[in-house]
Amino acid sequence: MSTLTATSDPASVPRSSSGAFLKWALPLVFLVVVVAIWEYCVDAGLTPQKVVPAPSEIWAAFFREWNTLGPAWLFTIEVTIEGFVLAVVGGVVLAVLFSMSRLVEYTLYPYAIILQVTPVLAIAPLLLVILSQGTVLLVCVWLVAFFPVLANTLIGLRSTDHNLLNLFELYRASPWQKLWVLRLRSALPYFLGGVRIAGGLSLIGAVVAELATGAGGARGGLGYVIYLAPRYFAYPRAYAALVLLSLSGIVIFLLLSFVSHLLLHKWHESALKREN
Repeated sequence: MSTLTATSDPASVPRSSSGAFLKWALPLVFLVVVVAIWEYCVDAGLTPQKVVPAPSEIWAAFFREWNTLGPAWLFTIEVTIEGFVLAVVGGVVLAVLFSMSRLVEYTLYPYAIILQVTPVLAIAPLLLVILSQGTVLLVCVWLVAFFPVLANTLIGLRSTDHNLLNLFELYRASPWQKLWVLRLRSALPYFLGGVRIAGGLSLIGAVVAELATGAGGARGGLGYVIYLAPRYFAYPRAYAALVLLSLSGIVIFLLLSFVSHLLLHKWHESALKREN
């Protein structure tokens, strides 16, 4: 054992550190280069400044237009979070039902697929005739985000080790004991993968729903700001709203990835740190 320890590669830690540095540094360097080229093209008159504003103008629009962007951002985030929670709960409940009853799965799963492949832009105006605007937004976010949670969780529930299932049956465990103690925990990595996908889709669904329903007025979201701003030639405002949406999506992904890491890093292969 001592020989193996003594002959281990001492450069493994530096390599790991340099890899982590490059993981963050390279995207930032690429972003700086793209922004610098963009700024130069606008200053040199290679692009129409009124239609494609310079990054510096977009940055200034964040502060100049914050009275419009701030409330719109809060509205979009509120709809995103509420719809995301509904999608996670609905996806998990349906996945559990499908895993416990083939009859329920055969009856409802085709409709889940139909709802997933039907464009939200086509559904939202019809729903707006029946439901209130706020409810339509939540329904649209749910429709976009629930299927990844459903599909991934269902795969996880059905990927439980059959040897462990046989052991539970040998000890006469009830179906609920097998579900709670074994199958749900085995499905956790799959579930978290679906949740990370659903987080980004929830934000997309909220913006698309705002565009489809015209969620404007005092409680309008960023999607409506992007839709309306070009009509008044307020292109910096539209680009600032778009950047704000992108940053929000990145934050959502990082938060969900962090939660996934906390839950998996001590035991699951996908999150274990491996030294070279």
